[in-house]
Amino acid sequence: MLVSTKGRYALRVMVDLAEHQAAGRIPLKEIAARQGISEKYLENILATLVRANMLSGMRGKGGGYVLTRPPEQYTVGEILRLTEGSLAPVACLDGDCKGCSRSDECPTLDVWKNLDKLINDYLDGVTLDQLVAPSEGFDYVI
Repeated sequence: MLVSTKGRYALRVMVDLAEHQAAGRIPLKEIAARQGISEKYLENILATLVRANMLSGMRGKGGGYVLTRPPEQYTVGEILRLTEGSLAPVACLDGDCKGCSRSDECPTLDVWKNLDKLINDYLDGVTLDQLVAPSEGFDYVI
């Protein structure tokens, strides 16, 4: 699994909005400046997050973006699955293995299934609020 720039930036934006939620709606320009992301590229990412109802966006004076739920209700897994699609470590798990003619006899399939479960369980166990205020011993790099 390789997380794309879009996935990494989406996660950074969500953390940024969680960190600054007390300020209300945050203009795209401010987020882009803080995160070092081009406004044009950020527009695309924000549109994806708004369509999925993870963010609320408003144009014009007083406009900007805000989380639609408290930070503890967002997981890294759901954000990455939205922007990346599947988080499967191998193509045969991207779906339900019906496309693989070898799945019935594959000696490595269980390894990939277990890795997939570990990845998803881990990413679904990390919430935005944990990234905003990491506890001791919890390191992260985006």
